[in-house]
Amino acid sequence: MNTESAIGDAKMEKLGPTLPINHRFLEPEKAVKTITDMAIWEKSEAYMEYTGFIATLNEAIKGKPLSVDCKISNNVSKFINLLEKIDELIDEFPPVEQPQRFGNTAFRDWLAKVKISSTQLLQEVLEPQLHLAIPEIKVYLEESFGNATRIDYGTGHEMSFVMFLCCLYKIGFFDSEDKVATVFFIFNKYLQIARRLQQTYRMEPAGSHGVWSLDDYQFVPFIWGSSQLINQPRIYPPVKFLEDDIIDKYADEYMFLSCIKYIKEVKKGPFAEHSNQLWSISAVGSWTKINQGLIKMYKKEILAKFPVIQHVMFGSLLPIRRFPIQQ
Repeated sequence: MNTESAIGDAKMEKLGPTLPINHRFLEPEKAVKTITDMAIWEKSEAYMEYTGFIATLNEAIKGKPLSVDCKISNNVSKFINLLEKIDELIDEFPPVEQPQRFGNTAFRDWLAKVKISSTQLLQEVLEPQLHLAIPEIKVYLEESFGNATRIDYGTGHEMSFVMFLCCLYKIGFFDSEDKVATVFFIFNKYLQIARRLQQTYRMEPAGSHGVWSLDDYQFVPFIWGSSQLINQPRIYPPVKFLEDDIIDKYADEYMFLSCIKYIKEVKKGPFAEHSNQLWSISAVGSWTKINQGLIKMYKKEILAKFPVIQHVMFGSLLPIRRFPIQQ
């Protein structure tokens, strides 16, 4: 993890200026076609960039509540505005009356509208010199909200949004000072939209493992959320995150607790039964250990799973080529 964090930090300090003026953007394509391709993915530049990016932001928000005073740059504000426009589009496509309980077909119309609008939305936010990047990066944004055919949502869609954020750093739209705001304002807003979509359109979990997975829909907010809780005496020992009064009091301050609150709202029955993995995590003695364990679990349960990675797109910013080994 330290190596990847260092890689992430080193790259993030150099983002933007490292792209040559004649950089050729590519429309991303799927590249992991078979199980044997997984070995290529795990040694790829995209894998190192992605895991390094998660580790870098994980470090940036350590011990910080959502209300912490952090810089909100003009570009961060513009991007929050873009997400608010995407959120507002949900109002234009209310759920339709249909026989089946799950997978409301109005979601398809909403997502089609997002895809039609994505180029213009990004043109309004990005400086003109970055518009050449739009055909490449918009694919990650469009894939962030769920699958139109299956009307489902899962960790692969969440991954697409984090990759999208990573690309915005790589083209120099965000810089190193935006790291905390990226998680607390942009990713958190995305999380709210994802939850609203799940509930409005009764979306199925994509490839859920039932009670043995961490959560039906998300994973990254548990990683970053547990980093927030390191050295926070208000929620220590970690088993306190199961207490209703703690959840109610601090869900607006810590992403981890907002995730627990959401699970308790949408699932019925004993927590230990419907969320067994999280129940087990509550017994771990420190948030540092939980955070490290979740990063390992993410690599093993999400990034090493072919059914997830077969859908990942690779372009010029997150290439499938092998990561160059530094001499």
